[in-house]
Amino acid sequence: MSPVHKSVAGRNPIAAARETKGWLGANRFLLLRRASQLSFLGLFLIGPITLWLARNGHLDQPWWPVKGNLASSVTLDTLPLSDPYMLMQALFAGHLPEMAALTGGLIVLLFYALVCGRMYCSWFCPINPVTDAAGWLRRTLRIRTAPTPPESLRRWLLLATLVVSLITGGIAWEWVNPISMLHRALVFGAGAAWGVVAAVFLYDLLFAARGWCGHVCPVGAFYGLLGRFALLRVAAPRRRACDDCMDCFKVCPEPQVIRPALKAVGQDHSLILSSDCTTCGRCVDVCSQDVFRLTTRFNRSES
Repeated sequence: MSPVHKSVAGRNPIAAARETKGWLGANRFLLLRRASQLSFLGLFLIGPITLWLARNGHLDQPWWPVKGNLASSVTLDTLPLSDPYMLMQALFAGHLPEMAALTGGLIVLLFYALVCGRMYCSWFCPINPVTDAAGWLRRTLRIRTAPTPPESLRRWLLLATLVVSLITGGIAWEWVNPISMLHRALVFGAGAAWGVVAAVFLYDLLFAARGWCGHVCPVGAFYGLLGRFALLRVAAPRRRACDDCMDCFKVCPEPQVIRPALKAVGQDHSLILSSDCTTCGRCVDVCSQDVFRLTTRFNRSES
């Protein structure tokens, strides 16, 4: 490894990217993801906020652009959207959802299966900023964590939630799902949920780096399996410019997906096709050599 590689590898990857790309260039996709997450949450918050304003005489009537929660909602009183993973558990539990819920689940399923893949985890999930914050603090404080659980654990938990739903007749994962708990806490207020969210934060900070999203959460496993053939992908079309600084591996929530595309291990093209990739774009942000870009699975050109 050259002295240049050593100096870059020993620094914070975000700080290194800022030196060559500027603050905005080094955080472009991060800012877009935060805007997406806040906008997504904001649509659910408008109703309760305007209801409070109406009750206190500041508005004539409340406005609910989105009614419901992450499990099932209706947008503008027209578009139903439902979590297909939740619907699967309901079906295994022996409950037949209403047609509107099934229609909403089909819309979401097709959207992620055909277009976005596992982008839900990095662009919409309210737990993502929590685990990102834990990762930033862990890198800043240089906290060493224990070996992470096997990646297969989340898939086994996915299967287990379906089996438990079948046996108990209940939607098993919703009993303990920190995603739903945090969303309800932010929209409606729920004190106990913050303890579960804190546990996820501390788990990623002190016990297992990238542990929750990368190794435990069955929701990520579900969307990963769902989006195996999704359109949007990250690629490394300028992989010949890679200087082996390892910054992309440091910030990636699923670093095992990078090597096949970047180093042509087991494949000859530069597309990241692993269903574990969340298409978060952090590798695009931190790469000082501009190796990565967001593209489609049909674009295999290199530069």
